[in-house]
Amino acid sequence: MDQSKIRNFCIIAHIDHGKSTLADRLLQETGTLTEREMQEQVLDDMDLEREKGVTIKASAVRMNYTAKDGETYEMNLIDTPGHVDFAYEVSRALQGCEGAILVVDATQGIEAQTLANLYLAVESDLEIIPVVNKIDLPAAQPEDVAEEIENIIGIPAEEVIPISAKMGANIEQVLEAVVAHVPPPHSDPDDPFRALVFDSHYDSYKGVIAYVRVFEGALDKRQWIRMMSNDVTVEPIEIGIFSPSMKPVERLTAGEVGYIATGLKTVRECRVGDTITLRDQPAAEPLPGYEAVKPMVFAGFYPTEGEEYALLKEALERLQLNDAALVYEPETSTALNFGFRCGFLGLFHMEIIQERLEREYDLDLVATAPSVRYEVVMAQTGEVRIIESPAELPDENLIEEIREPWMHVQIFLPEEYYGVVMDLVIKRRGELTGQEYPAPGRVVLKYDLPLSEIIIDFYDKLKSGTRGYASMDYEFAGYRASKLVKLDVLVAKTPVDALAMIVHEDDAYHRGQKLVTQLRKLIPRQMFEVPIQAATGKRVISRANVKALRKDVLAKCYGGDVSRKRKLLEKQKKGKKRMKMIGNVEVPQEAFMAVLKLGDD
Repeated sequence: MDQSKIRNFCIIAHIDHGKSTLADRLLQETGTLTEREMQEQVLDDMDLEREKGVTIKASAVRMNYTAKDGETYEMNLIDTPGHVDFAYEVSRALQGCEGAILVVDATQGIEAQTLANLYLAVESDLEIIPVVNKIDLPAAQPEDVAEEIENIIGIPAEEVIPISAKMGANIEQVLEAVVAHVPPPHSDPDDPFRALVFDSHYDSYKGVIAYVRVFEGALDKRQWIRMMSNDVTVEPIEIGIFSPSMKPVERLTAGEVGYIATGLKTVRECRVGDTITLRDQPAAEPLPGYEAVKPMVFAGFYPTEGEEYALLKEALERLQLNDAALVYEPETSTALNFGFRCGFLGLFHMEIIQERLEREYDLDLVATAPSVRYEVVMAQTGEVRIIESPAELPDENLIEEIREPWMHVQIFLPEEYYGVVMDLVIKRRGELTGQEYPAPGRVVLKYDLPLSEIIIDFYDKLKSGTRGYASMDYEFAGYRASKLVKLDVLVAKTPVDALAMIVHEDDAYHRGQKLVTQLRKLIPRQMFEVPIQAATGKRVISRANVKALRKDVLAKCYGGDVSRKRKLLEKQKKGKKRMKMIGNVEVPQEAFMAVLKLGDD
């Protein structure tokens, strides 16, 4: 294909603004799929993606379009996720493109992830084509939204294309705009071969399949390739393009988007963001921008039945093949036995993984409360340790300071909810860093917030407090030292490590008290009294007792001498004391969930 006739572009938008529906219409308009093959959200082929209505994995498709000038163009579309947890996948996909269609909902206007993804696209130097979607809805205000886009991006409002992806209105205009505005790839087919891996998945027959954008040179079917980050060499089983199903080809040339079936057994050997070159004529250096993805949120996954441990291990291994962002390592807990400490990009990512484990592998899991990664500076040596679970925290006397991750947070909201959001953020130790008014009645608040305050229920509280109108986006800002302490929970004087958490010193008393009150309702009564305590270091800050079940030993003593009654009560007391020494208390799953439900009320 002549390079001047190739167009590589992606669709970026906030969640639910209609990316996948627009992709469906583009496939229909270009005749890539027949009416019979067509179904809703063609590119979202995972059950979970269809159910939750979100794109989780980036996917690619090639379309041939005959423009009004009579020329046929090869169009490579990369569909990207919109959720903040998957921003890494978006940034990789953008590197494979020269242009981006920015989709904005005509009823909701520009939202947080719209802007976050737009800035990523501008940084990658992409040509932006703004589109206002859902103009068929009664509440649509396409003119106002077009003005909002003009205020923020500077593209004149009359150049914004109003469309309805659902009804198929003005789709041809979008394709013409891609042909007219998106530049063709500039690369030399004679240079050494270099291709960027923007996604990968595992196939049981062909091994790891890398989705690539070829930047320079060309790759023939039987040529050996090399991964530049880890020097793995392999002969590809197959190379091809997406149309949208996989279609083998003889050759991939500069500027094209396609796939390479590597035959590798683990995704770790072929990471997203890596550069592929030829083994015999390697390129001098990789393409810029490769960095390993960093997990932000950690939680323990334990099988409810101990014998399912091997199944859980196998399931995690398989999931990791398709999701290189998931990390896990074995850990043990006195309360829950053997399990795994898993790292995720965010809470939504954790929810997706947990649901896939339970559904696809039929596992019954206990998940501990999510926590973040802390940096601990040791007092004597000054060494910095990375702590992923509260159980790993050293004794407080050995610690000089604990640092926690902070985030730059952007919140978009209508002006009337200003006070609600301010109140919520102040409760979560947030600091206001700036504010902007992109359009009349809309405000963008910028905060710095600790990640540990965001991960559990901040987003839910934000949505319910603003009746669903607020949207937020966040990015990592760095580590800061804070006054943090470990809050231990002791049930029958035994610490339950899975319930321990790291909290701010000022918050420890309230958290401890609330948790003890919750656990008292959840832990079943025993034949002996069970004390539940919350402690920081050596100091117990809250305590409640689960009352003992008592048999009425005096039932058959009517009248008679009081010493007989006393003797029976003493005997019962001794029995309970002995039972307490050897008895152990089972902590139910609801108790672990209680940690998540410690609201602000």
